[in-house]
Amino acid sequence: MKFILRRLMLLALFLTASLTALLMMSQPANAALQVMACEPEWGALVTELGGDLVKVYTATGGLQDPHHVEARPSFIAQTRRAELLVCTGAELEIGWLPILLRQAGNSRIQPGSSGYFEAAMFVRKLEIPARLDRSEGDVHAAGNPHIQTDPHNIALVAEALSKRLAEVDPANAATYQSRYAAFSVKWQQAMQRWEKQAAPLKGIAIVVQHKAWPYLTRWLGMREVTALEPKPGIEPSVAYLTEVLARLQKDPARLIIRDPYNDSRASEWLAERTHMPIAVLPFTVGGNENVRDLFSLFDDTVQRLLGAVK
Repeated sequence: MKFILRRLMLLALFLTASLTALLMMSQPANAALQVMACEPEWGALVTELGGDLVKVYTATGGLQDPHHVEARPSFIAQTRRAELLVCTGAELEIGWLPILLRQAGNSRIQPGSSGYFEAAMFVRKLEIPARLDRSEGDVHAAGNPHIQTDPHNIALVAEALSKRLAEVDPANAATYQSRYAAFSVKWQQAMQRWEKQAAPLKGIAIVVQHKAWPYLTRWLGMREVTALEPKPGIEPSVAYLTEVLARLQKDPARLIIRDPYNDSRASEWLAERTHMPIAVLPFTVGGNENVRDLFSLFDDTVQRLLGAVK
């Protein structure tokens, strides 16, 4: 009887050890860090800095207005499993991200935690309003949130984000820092190339459809004459567009710029009457079929601007 019990105990130990080994084999030795990016530019940047160490889910697309996003169940599921959340901040996602965070109930990525990262915290923001009044349209108290249109801002965010990745995933800190160093060298070289190519754009007067381009215009030295929206996020009437037309007769511009997701009617109305070209700029990664990463985002942007003003 004792012999049988001993054999049974040995068999049980063998089965337990085998099951444990199978479970270990079925799971990756180093599971990728689960990252949720609110916008495509930050998803692309996390990929540059993390490579195979990260698995990135991007909540919005390149042809989507990031102000207006529906907190769908699939978003909630992704938010629930995320270990790091990377968003623009500066109230860009105020209409949908708080709902997402509340419904997901993931303490790792709540504001104030190491898993919550706002890119706009690390750059100098433009167009901070002197007063807050919702009658002025879609005004952001912290300043214009569209920081990704200046590659110098991308460089600042990359440095901060690499440190945050190392903090959230310390086992791979050395790899994140190494990838950041390589990215930084390549990015600085690319910025020098873009700025040399874009030199003819300096001083050019432009019209923007939406107030989304102050960082781009500051970077390239262009001058914004007026916007086609009477107030941010408010579609223009014909009466307002007529006022814009009169303004341009006194202070002419050479180019109209709009986002790919903007309604084209206002810019086309003005282009027909002024014969100004329209440059539909990609705005973020995925903004058109040529823009697959951050480098091609600025390659495409500079070439579209130069092509429009020839």
